[in-house]
Amino acid sequence: MTLEEVRGQDAVPESTARMQGAGKALQELLLSAQRQGCLTAGVYESAKVLNVDPDNVTFCVLAADEEDEGDIALQIHFTLIQAFCCENDIDIVRVGDVQRLAAIVGAGDEAGAPGDLHCILISNPNEDAWKDPALEKLSLFCEESRSVNDWVPSITLPE
Repeated sequence: MTLEEVRGQDAVPESTARMQGAGKALQELLLSAQRQGCLTAGVYESAKVLNVDPDNVTFCVLAADEEDEGDIALQIHFTLIQAFCCENDIDIVRVGDVQRLAAIVGAGDEAGAPGDLHCILISNPNEDAWKDPALEKLSLFCEESRSVNDWVPSITLPE
């Protein structure tokens, strides 16, 4: 058995547990930020916040379903937002289920269709650093992912 095979066997269960923990932490963080009024949803709204007050943004979530992967304009926006977040030391993750995200944050119009949840920013509610255990857990998850050159890790939200 090679070293790669041994590492591969160990990494799968650890990676799955790590991913589930990050998904649960993201769900908790979104709910907490929403209660505190620290959540900005929408690509354009997020771009405005990043332009005006990037130092106040603590976390970024980019979400796209499979059908969104072919949307070139959205992918360009994602690339620009990712670059801006990396430049400003803002942790960033990707989520592949916009419908699940809509169920968590409860965003939608009168017809029940989700609003623009392709980008969600979480900001500090005040001048003091926001100490949320879920945010700390996700920051550690992002830091560990960057250490293995996964700059924008994907997270699966719990059902």
